Amino acid sequence: MILTVDIGNSNIVIGGVREDAVLFEARLRTDATKTSDEYCLDLKSLMDVYQVDVAEVEGAIIASVVPQVLNSLQTAIKKLTGKTAFVVGPGLKTGLNILLENPGQTGADLVVGAVAALREHKPPMTIIDMGTATTISVIDKNGAYIGGAIIPGVKISMDALTDRTALLPGLQLDQPKKAIGRNTVDAMRSGIMMGAACMLDGMIERMEEELGYQTTVIATGGIAKFIVPLCQREMIYDKDLLVKGLVTLYKENIKRKG
Repeated sequence: MILTVDIGNSNIVIGGVREDAVLFEARLRTDATKTSDEYCLDLKSLMDVYQVDVAEVEGAIIASVVPQVLNSLQTAIKKLTGKTAFVVGPGLKTGLNILLENPGQTGADLVVGAVAALREHKPPMTIIDMGTATTISVIDKNGAYIGGAIIPGVKISMDALTDRTALLPGLQLDQPKKAIGRNTVDAMRSGIMMGAACMLDGMIERMEEELGYQTTVIATGGIAKFIVPLCQREMIYDKDLLVKGLVTLYKENIKRKG
């Protein structure tokens, strides 16, 4: 079994994959104050919950956008499994052609998502990842990563609206019934959720105008399942996209190492 770890700003997504089948996917809260021992206990508890034997872990790979947590989880995996995890970053072969001004600054999560999408779909593509931030990545018709956009996430927008407006209540990410809300909660839900969907539709349209051709749109991330159904543009929702991308990178690099 391959252990995949995607360290995001709010959550750490842990995946267990055997022969391309996702055995489990779980989330931990990202906490920069935790020690490697605490993360080791968290990982052990998760594996116990999903009835996975630690001895089954043949290797691990980590993608991280939170540097201060990366080392703790690397150490935790080593303590728990005896394996040294690959880390997505300089020195790891990705096979991805990145045509940015500074390719080295490309987020690990963006690289992983692009690798996974290219394995399963033909370019050109637009990849949307909706988490703490919403990221849009564009792969051109030659399969090169050419850039994208980074947008405040849906939950950031929701928290900002409720925290900074004294008379507006908190709300859940329930699907709005209509664009025109007839009460405060429905109006907020429409603005936040339909607003996010319209933003995605509009951004994709403008990006494709710049490209000069249409793309296949793939969406992932914890928030995407709430927003994708509200979009007018056809999208492929793949909740396991980053897990699959990490497995692909692990397999390619273990071959090179061997």
